[in-house]
Amino acid sequence: MMEHVRARGYPVPEVFDATETDLVMARLHGPTMFEVLVKKPWKVGGHGRLLGRLHDRLHAIEAPDWLDPSPGDRMLHLDLHPLNVVMTPDGPSVIDWCNAAAGEPAFELATTYLTLRTSEIPITTIKLIRRPLARALLRGSATDPSPRLADAAAARLRDPHTTPTEQVRLRRLL
Repeated sequence: MMEHVRARGYPVPEVFDATETDLVMARLHGPTMFEVLVKKPWKVGGHGRLLGRLHDRLHAIEAPDWLDPSPGDRMLHLDLHPLNVVMTPDGPSVIDWCNAAAGEPAFELATTYLTLRTSEIPITTIKLIRRPLARALLRGSATDPSPRLADAAAARLRDPHTTPTEQVRLRRLL
C-alpha cells in the first residue's frame, strides 16, 4: 500500500523490501508531529490543518483493486494522527500503514477527529490542545466527517484497545 500511494505522490518512506512480517524502508529523520506539538503547542493550528490536508491528499487516491472496496474506493490510512506523521526536512511523511484499507473519506476523518478528541494522553500540553487540534483538522480538510461520526465512534467502542476512559469520552462527545 505504501508503494501504491507513493507512486501517486503521497509522502511515505520508500520501501526497499517487504515480507509478511518485515519492511525495509528509507530511514526518516525528524520528530513526529506529536513531538513538535509537545514542544511548540502554538503551532497547533498549522499542524492540524496540515493533518487535514494529508487526509485529503490520501483520499484523492483510488484504492488498488486488490483491496475490498466496501463501502468506498478511496485509500484510507485509518490511523492518521500526529504520532504517525514524521516531520522530515523534506516535509511530512506518513508512517504505520498496518490498518490501511479502501473506504469512505468521511469515515476516516471522523475516526481521526474522535481519536484527537478522546484518546488518553498523559502529556498535559497535548491535553490542552486536543480541541484546537481537532478543529484545525476539520478546517484543513474538505471532507465533512459528521455523517460518519456515529459509525466511527461505534468502531472505536468495539476496538479492544479503547480504554474505559476513552469509551466514556466517546459516548459523551456524541
